Amino acid sequence: MSQNPDKPHSSEEKLSGLGDGQEDSLDNPDQSIRKRIRQSAPGSHRDDTPKSSPPRPMSIEELMETAKGVTNMALAHEIVVNGDFQIKPAELPEHSLEKKVRDIVHKAFWDCLEAQLKEDPPTYDHAIKLLGEIKENLLSFLLPGHTRLRSQITEVLDLDLIKQEAENGALDISKLVEFVIGMMGTLCAPARDEEIKKLKDIHEIVPLFRAIFSVLDLMKMDMANFAVSSIRPKLMQQSAEYERKKFQEFLEKQPNSLDLVTRWLQEAADDLAKLRCRTLPSHCSGDGATGGASALCSTAVQNQAYLKLLKWDHINRPFPETVLMDQTRFQEIQLELGQLLVIGTVLLVTFSAAGSALLDMPGFAEKIKTIVKVLMTGMHLPSFNLNESLATIGEKVCAEVNSCLSQHGFTPFSAERETVLKGQIQAVANPDNAICKLIDSRIQKFLENYLASSHQKSSPAVPGGLSPIQRELEEIAVKYVRLVNYNKMVFSPYYDAVLGKILTKEESQLVGKSEES
Repeated sequence: MSQNPDKPHSSEEKLSGLGDGQEDSLDNPDQSIRKRIRQSAPGSHRDDTPKSSPPRPMSIEELMETAKGVTNMALAHEIVVNGDFQIKPAELPEHSLEKKVRDIVHKAFWDCLEAQLKEDPPTYDHAIKLLGEIKENLLSFLLPGHTRLRSQITEVLDLDLIKQEAENGALDISKLVEFVIGMMGTLCAPARDEEIKKLKDIHEIVPLFRAIFSVLDLMKMDMANFAVSSIRPKLMQQSAEYERKKFQEFLEKQPNSLDLVTRWLQEAADDLAKLRCRTLPSHCSGDGATGGASALCSTAVQNQAYLKLLKWDHINRPFPETVLMDQTRFQEIQLELGQLLVIGTVLLVTFSAAGSALLDMPGFAEKIKTIVKVLMTGMHLPSFNLNESLATIGEKVCAEVNSCLSQHGFTPFSAERETVLKGQIQAVANPDNAICKLIDSRIQKFLENYLASSHQKSSPAVPGGLSPIQRELEEIAVKYVRLVNYNKMVFSPYYDAVLGKILTKEESQLVGKSEES
């Protein structure tokens, strides 16, 4: 946990701003964390890509075809892994040239329509074109079984008949618009009932046409999102094969596209071998370098590799190719775990300092969590001042402790006990803090056990000291394991091939050392 003294805002301002939007970020932590990471996430870093297999030159056609395949694969992946995925209308930047041009063109069109309708007699050329577009939109919302509605729309919005009525001065455009609004009310989702109701309160034709098209655009989004939710179960079955196929096509064009994966899995195998050397020294070779590798299995190495993603240096190290599409999600989980580590440490030292008096107090732990979450907001940013935030957390926690103790008839902390608790909280900034390292190791162990038992009905037990953050930890674990399991489903053939070479090489080295000895 590093700290930076150039912090633009004080922690007191953060806490006092809880009512001005911070509560929204706490109610929707996934959205707020995703937004913060996307604002600060580094670009792809490929500077240290191994040069053993240089990419061959690609033609423009091959590059475009590959880019299209990757885009389609990313879209399918997003739909499958993100249950909240929705298609949303594009919003142009407020002062962009594109928005200015669009606004000018739209204004010119609506001004022209208004001028035509004010002529004597009125000209309905533009209005009839708009009715034709509205007719096409309404028909696009219909299902094959909507025969009666299709007949009504076709009959009432008969453009040839409307043109004849306009030429003979018998066109009642208000009546047609009233039919359109009624049909929109029939076809729209319940969430759009309020927009339909507002249309009925508009009495001028041009503003009414503009509002109708605005609501039709919303209805198109609703229809598209309904289609996405409908195909998700089917897509989930096929997406693993689809992503694997697209990645294979990409791999054939870029043969070095598994270099980072190879390095990632090699490091995981080395880490696991060293760990087993420490726990089972009798199974190690004399120098302890690669001992225990023969006991490694592919699944254990893969799980160790996925755990390494939770400690990844996203700024200085490129992400492995097969998990690149989920890099933002792994960053979010990493940030959530960082916050949870501080919360768990603060709660542990607070309960230890106060004894059993605060353990069963309803709502106390949640208040401490809220304080820490608010004051640790932006902890991944370079401008974040960890020492200052922890100092403020210490002040707020002590005030909350004394308040709760007094309310329940206990003696508040003395100044000396407050100083000790504040010092313990401030010590979280030290990377070698024993309590922090203990909580972190237990969190990692829980995630490791959760990963290993992901196909079992029962979840692993939460280690001691983590019960105050059990709910948050299990929520993160579920999200993390879902990502990992889907990634395994897609890329396990590649992992098996790479690990087959790694583990065979390690085992042959171990056998060679055994023969020498």
